Amino acid sequence: MHIAEGFLPPAHAVAWGVASAPFVVHGARSLTREVREHPESTLLLGAAGAFTFVLSALKLPSVTGSCSHPTGTGLGAILFRPPIMAVLGTIVLLFQALLLAHGGLTTLGANVFSMAIVGPWAGYGAYRLLRRFGAPLMAGVFAGAFVADLSTYCVTSVQLALAFPDPSSGFLGALGKFGSIFAVTQIPLAISEGLLTVLVMRLLVQSSKGDLTRLGVFLSGKRNRTESEAAAR
Repeated sequence: MHIAEGFLPPAHAVAWGVASAPFVVHGARSLTREVREHPESTLLLGAAGAFTFVLSALKLPSVTGSCSHPTGTGLGAILFRPPIMAVLGTIVLLFQALLLAHGGLTTLGANVFSMAIVGPWAGYGAYRLLRRFGAPLMAGVFAGAFVADLSTYCVTSVQLALAFPDPSSGFLGALGKFGSIFAVTQIPLAISEGLLTVLVMRLLVQSSKGDLTRLGVFLSGKRNRTESEAAAR
């Protein structure tokens, strides 16, 4: 959910920018290390960034000053971990603000925090939790993409409610209003994004099995080969 240019009060815009900065700096270091140590990852990194760019550019009108859309961050978080997705998501949001007038520079920090930081971490957490309990790869991928999308909308609702509390019911009342409006479009979008991410992961299993093995996508040990073969079917 991209909050539009100039929509947040200046103090809120600055605060979200400050909150996002450490994650982006850490992500930039992680990205630099990944490219330096594994230059063969460049193509897959580009694909993860492009996936995020395309999906998050498909916007639908929603709450005034914002919009609903898939995020595409779950895939990159699963492949390269959330820190790298923080910097990839920031690059995507910056290009969209400059080239597509989607989001904005003053609201970049808020959009980065919701879509490129909280979304990837929440999605990756859901993915890892299911995998730890032995869930199939594609079930984990669906959950990761679904939660990454939905958690982004939840954070955006909080950001808007903090900036524009309801005159009578305050923050909680505004949060309920923003969240209920977003839910109409975002829950179906999150389901659709989960299914699409599963499809993309299946293609990657067939074309980039070696890279996925190195990145730890498949379970280690004896189950590795069996799982990778099952995922490719």
